[in-house]
Amino acid sequence: MATAISSSPSPTFSYNTKHYQIGVVTAVWNQHITSVLRNGAVETLNHHKAFQSISIIEATVPGAFEIPTAAQWLLDKGCDAVITLGCVIKGDTPHFEYVCESVTRGVGELSLKTNKPCIFGIITTNTEEQALERAGGKLGNKGSEAAEAALWMLFTKESIDQQ
Repeated sequence: MATAISSSPSPTFSYNTKHYQIGVVTAVWNQHITSVLRNGAVETLNHHKAFQSISIIEATVPGAFEIPTAAQWLLDKGCDAVITLGCVIKGDTPHFEYVCESVTRGVGELSLKTNKPCIFGIITTNTEEQALERAGGKLGNKGSEAAEAALWMLFTKESIDQQ
Protein backbone atom coordinates (compact mmCIF):
# COMPACT_ATOMS: atom_id res chain seq x y z
CA MET A 1 0.00 0.00 0.00
CA ALA A 2 1.20 3.51 -0.78
CA THR A 3 2.16 5.81 2.03
CA ALA A 4 0.89 9.32 2.61
CA ILE A 5 2.71 12.22 1.04
CA SER A 6 4.11 13.32 4.41
CA SER A 7 6.52 10.37 4.36
CA SER A 8 7.74 11.12 0.84
CA PRO A 9 11.32 12.30 0.40
CA SER A 10 11.79 16.05 0.67
CA PRO A 11 14.20 17.47 -1.90
CA THR A 12 16.38 20.45 -1.22
CA PHE A 13 16.24 22.51 -4.36
CA SER A 14 19.26 24.48 -5.52
CA TYR A 15 17.78 27.00 -7.90
CA ASN A 16 20.05 28.33 -10.62
CA THR A 17 20.01 30.69 -13.59
CA LYS A 18 19.40 27.94 -16.14
CA HIS A 19 16.11 27.84 -18.05
CA TYR A 20 14.29 24.49 -18.07
CA GLN A 21 11.67 23.43 -20.55
CA ILE A 22 9.48 20.71 -19.07
CA GLY A 23 6.98 18.61 -20.98
CA VAL A 24 3.80 17.26 -19.42
CA VAL A 25 2.04 14.38 -21.19
CA THR A 26 -1.44 13.58 -19.88
CA ALA A 27 -3.62 10.67 -20.96
CA VAL A 28 -7.32 11.54 -21.21
CA TRP A 29 -8.52 8.01 -20.41
CA ASN A 30 -9.90 8.27 -16.85
CA GLN A 31 -9.85 12.04 -17.31
CA HIS A 32 -11.62 12.72 -14.03
CA ILE A 33 -8.44 11.41 -12.41
CA THR A 34 -5.76 12.42 -14.90
CA SER A 35 -6.96 16.04 -15.00
CA VAL A 36 -6.33 16.27 -11.25
CA LEU A 37 -2.85 14.81 -11.72
CA ARG A 38 -2.18 17.32 -14.52
CA ASN A 39 -3.40 20.24 -12.42
CA GLY A 40 -1.17 19.16 -9.53
CA ALA A 41 1.89 18.91 -11.78
CA VAL A 42 1.31 22.26 -13.47
CA GLU A 43 0.54 24.04 -10.18
CA THR A 44 3.76 22.68 -8.68
CA LEU A 45 5.82 23.78 -11.69
CA ASN A 46 4.16 27.20 -11.61
CA HIS A 47 5.02 27.52 -7.91
CA HIS A 48 8.69 26.90 -8.71
CA LYS A 49 8.60 29.46 -11.53
CA ALA A 50 8.93 32.12 -8.84
CA PHE A 51 12.47 30.83 -8.18
CA GLN A 52 13.53 29.07 -11.40
CA SER A 53 13.06 29.86 -15.08
CA ILE A 54 10.67 27.16 -16.33
CA SER A 55 8.48 26.84 -19.39
CA ILE A 56 5.88 24.11 -19.76
CA ILE A 57 4.83 22.36 -22.94
CA GLU A 58 1.77 20.13 -22.67
CA ALA A 59 0.46 17.28 -24.76
CA THR A 60 -2.59 15.07 -24.34
CA VAL A 61 -2.91 11.52 -25.59
CA PRO A 62 -5.85 9.08 -25.72
CA GLY A 63 -4.56 6.62 -23.13
CA ALA A 64 -1.55 5.46 -21.16
CA PHE A 65 -0.23 3.26 -23.98
CA GLU A 66 0.40 6.36 -26.13
CA ILE A 67 2.32 8.28 -23.45
CA PRO A 68 5.89 7.18 -24.40
CA THR A 69 5.46 8.31 -28.01
CA ALA A 70 4.29 11.79 -27.03
CA ALA A 71 7.05 12.00 -24.41
CA GLN A 72 9.59 11.19 -27.15
CA TRP A 73 8.17 13.97 -29.33
CA LEU A 74 8.46 16.48 -26.48
CA LEU A 75 12.06 15.48 -25.81
CA ASP A 76 12.80 15.75 -29.54
CA LYS A 77 11.32 19.27 -29.37
CA GLY A 78 13.91 20.23 -26.76
CA CYS A 79 12.33 19.50 -23.39
CA ASP A 80 14.84 18.96 -20.59
CA ALA A 81 12.46 16.60 -18.77
CA VAL A 82 9.04 15.06 -19.31
CA ILE A 83 6.38 14.26 -16.74
CA THR A 84 4.08 11.41 -17.79
CA LEU A 85 0.60 11.31 -16.26
CA GLY A 86 -2.04 8.65 -16.67
CA CYS A 87 -4.30 6.25 -14.84
CA VAL A 88 -4.77 2.55 -15.49
CA ILE A 89 -7.35 0.79 -13.33
CA LYS A 90 -7.38 -3.00 -13.27
CA GLY A 91 -10.39 -4.65 -14.82
CA ASP A 92 -11.44 -8.24 -15.42
CA THR A 93 -9.07 -8.90 -18.34
CA PRO A 94 -5.28 -9.05 -18.70
CA HIS A 95 -5.36 -5.75 -20.63
CA PHE A 96 -4.21 -3.96 -17.45
CA GLU A 97 -0.97 -5.95 -17.31
CA TYR A 98 -0.19 -5.39 -21.00
CA VAL A 99 -0.75 -1.64 -20.84
CA CYS A 100 1.13 -1.17 -17.56
CA GLU A 101 4.10 -3.24 -18.67
CA SER A 102 4.31 -1.48 -22.03
CA VAL A 103 4.06 2.08 -20.73
CA THR A 104 6.47 1.40 -17.85
CA ARG A 105 9.04 -0.07 -20.20
CA GLY A 106 8.54 2.73 -22.75
CA VAL A 107 8.97 5.57 -20.25
CA GLY A 108 12.00 3.92 -18.62
CA GLU A 109 13.75 3.15 -21.90
CA LEU A 110 13.08 6.66 -23.16
CA SER A 111 14.74 8.18 -20.11
CA LEU A 112 17.84 6.05 -20.55
CA LYS A 113 17.98 6.53 -24.33
CA THR A 114 17.73 10.33 -24.16
CA ASN A 115 19.66 10.80 -20.91
CA LYS A 116 16.84 13.05 -19.72
CA PRO A 117 14.39 12.56 -16.86
CA CYS A 118 11.10 10.95 -17.88
CA ILE A 119 9.09 10.92 -14.71
CA PHE A 120 6.58 8.11 -14.21
CA GLY A 121 3.44 9.75 -12.83
CA ILE A 122 1.10 7.04 -14.04
CA ILE A 123 -1.24 5.64 -11.43
CA THR A 124 -1.79 1.88 -11.69
CA THR A 125 -4.41 0.67 -9.23
CA ASN A 126 -6.89 -2.10 -8.62
CA THR A 127 -9.83 0.24 -8.05
CA GLU A 128 -11.05 3.72 -8.92
CA GLU A 129 -11.12 4.54 -5.20
CA GLN A 130 -7.39 3.83 -4.95
CA ALA A 131 -6.75 6.07 -7.96
CA LEU A 132 -8.77 8.92 -6.46
CA GLU A 133 -6.77 8.61 -3.21
CA ARG A 134 -3.61 9.27 -5.25
CA ALA A 135 -5.14 12.11 -7.29
CA GLY A 136 -5.65 14.71 -4.61
CA GLY A 137 -7.09 12.39 -1.99
CA LYS A 138 -5.67 11.17 1.29
CA LEU A 139 -2.48 9.93 -0.36
CA GLY A 140 -1.66 13.28 -1.96
CA ASN A 141 -1.40 14.20 -5.61
CA LYS A 142 0.99 12.01 -7.58
CA GLY A 143 1.03 14.62 -10.35
CA SER A 144 2.48 17.18 -7.97
CA GLU A 145 4.99 14.62 -6.71
CA ALA A 146 6.00 13.84 -10.30
CA ALA A 147 6.68 17.54 -10.96
CA GLU A 148 8.83 17.71 -7.82
CA ALA A 149 10.72 14.62 -9.00
CA ALA A 150 11.36 16.20 -12.42
CA LEU A 151 12.84 19.33 -10.85
CA TRP A 152 14.84 17.28 -8.37
CA MET A 153 16.37 15.27 -11.21
CA LEU A 154 17.17 18.38 -13.27
CA PHE A 155 18.86 20.02 -10.28
CA THR A 156 20.74 16.80 -9.50
CA LYS A 157 22.07 16.66 -13.07
CA GLU A 158 23.11 20.31 -12.84
CA SER A 159 24.91 19.61 -9.57
CA ILE A 160 26.72 16.59 -11.01
CA ASP A 161 27.75 18.56 -14.11
CA GLN A 162 29.32 21.24 -11.90
CA GLN A 163 31.56 18.77 -10.04
